[in-house]
Amino acid sequence: MEAFLNKKYKLNSSEKFDEYMKALGVGMMTRKLGNTVSPVVELTKSDDGKFVLSSNSTFKNSSIAFKLNEEFDEETPDGRKVKSIITQDGNKLVHTQKCDKHNDTTIVREFEPEQLKMVLTVDDITCTRIYKPVQ
Repeated sequence: MEAFLNKKYKLNSSEKFDEYMKALGVGMMTRKLGNTVSPVVELTKSDDGKFVLSSNSTFKNSSIAFKLNEEFDEETPDGRKVKSIITQDGNKLVHTQKCDKHNDTTIVREFEPEQLKMVLTVDDITCTRIYKPVQ
């Protein structure tokens, strides 16, 4: 993942994000706002060896610090409290979120030189979001 550290990617296209948020119980107003912003995502590494994944937009800024293969507590941007674990598969980070109140979700982030592809899955809904590098 070192090749993709400190690179910023801005949302370029999104499919089925509203359906994904709706399945997670996100309210209509928050979904409307979520569908209008183009967040910038960046993966960095802190001095203590943790990865930091940040997402910044005019609507909301969020970040998570994690070590690969170690479970951690996370509060998602929509307010869910989940147990998360992130594993690496080549150039992909596979993020699994487990929650008592909602179904489990999976977010696969595939880092490439020309794009970051995020595939978000809950139940039978798959959302694909493509981010392009910020120069």
